[in-house]
Amino acid sequence: MATTLLLILLSVFIVSLISFVSAITLFTHKKLDEILNYLVCFAAGGLLGAAFLDLLPEASKFPHDNVFLLALAGLLAFFLVELYFHWHHHHAHIKGENKHMHAVGYLNLIGDGVHNFIDGMIIAASFLVSTPLGIVTTIAVIAHEIPQEIGDFGILVYSGFSKGKALLFNFLTALTAVAGALLAYFASNLMQNFIYLLIPFAAGSFIYIAAADLLPEIHKHRGNKIESLGQIALLFSGIILIWGIGKVFA
Repeated sequence: MATTLLLILLSVFIVSLISFVSAITLFTHKKLDEILNYLVCFAAGGLLGAAFLDLLPEASKFPHDNVFLLALAGLLAFFLVELYFHWHHHHAHIKGENKHMHAVGYLNLIGDGVHNFIDGMIIAASFLVSTPLGIVTTIAVIAHEIPQEIGDFGILVYSGFSKGKALLFNFLTALTAVAGALLAYFASNLMQNFIYLLIPFAAGSFIYIAAADLLPEIHKHRGNKIESLGQIALLFSGIILIWGIGKVFA
């Protein structure tokens, strides 16, 4: 178990360090939106691949028949969390521009912290099932975090944070993944069925993020035929990578 805990902590710390990828925006602004669009395509493929090719098949082996109900619960939970922060974002907007700018930044930090906390729990739960599943889940989370962290950095700077503070606060919220991982690890010793509940829940959350957040972004930024083919290729590359990693480490 000590080795498993070490792998969990190493994985969530690497995921947390991904927050510093947003530093690239300090050095380049040219074609950043275009690059982000391609990263989103890859991330969507990675999340869908992890959900349908690894998490759900693994969950179907568990000794209960609530897999799809729990996956639906994960999907709806992320929808409600996103809806809550979207409502408060709008509520802050009607109070005036200055307050709105600061409110957006802090709401983004809270939302990102909650999201990263859950990511940490998902990574820990995956490693507790098996090391291969943990590796696949970590890679899927990393693929999703790269474009998200760049976007979060932009929101913080827009809302009045200096670039240095934006990087620091982005990293601090990313560290909530460590807290989530530790909670999941120790809760698994106290609650025998905790992992059985969290894995299908995680699959539902991955499906929601890919289908509700990432795929619509791809639709918004469709270009010419060549660019569209590139987007499709990266989407399938994300799926194939996750599938391949699952086969290699199985």
